[in-house]
Amino acid sequence: MEDDETQRQEAIMENESITSESEDIETNGITSEAYEELNNKFLRLAADFENYKKRAEREREQIVRFANEQFALEILDVLDNLERALKAEDADLKEGLSQIHKLFLSILERNGITPIECTHARFNPNEHEAIASIPSDYEEGIIVDEVCRGYCMHDKVIRCAKVVVSQGKKNNE
Repeated sequence: MEDDETQRQEAIMENESITSESEDIETNGITSEAYEELNNKFLRLAADFENYKKRAEREREQIVRFANEQFALEILDVLDNLERALKAEDADLKEGLSQIHKLFLSILERNGITPIECTHARFNPNEHEAIASIPSDYEEGIIVDEVCRGYCMHDKVIRCAKVVVSQGKKNNE
């Protein structure tokens, strides 16, 4: 019984709120037709915005996917030159390879990729990876040899240099 009474009271309150909403709409000078028209415009605008968000996300994914396209085309130029150098006579081979090396470095530099200079510098674990340490005439912690060059891209290390580090001077005891 109490449930029936509660449901009846809720139904009365619902009807009153709907009636008061329509009265509020009409007392504010907005007819129900105008309200429906505004509501439909709102729903279309919301749908258009959702479509815009999806389209923008697809475009962003395309940009990320093909961001390195120009870089790849430049690298392919280097590959073409390497293939031509392999077909050349031995005398021209060294000069051709030197030109390809310069071209390759300039392409990397144009794309923000620069080598890490490290020979005779102090070892820095953020830029260098020590693969060996040897006694030498240099003080301890100085890079003696670079085994594999490291590179930065826009001031971020993308590959650490693999280096040989000095242990310091030998003790002749």
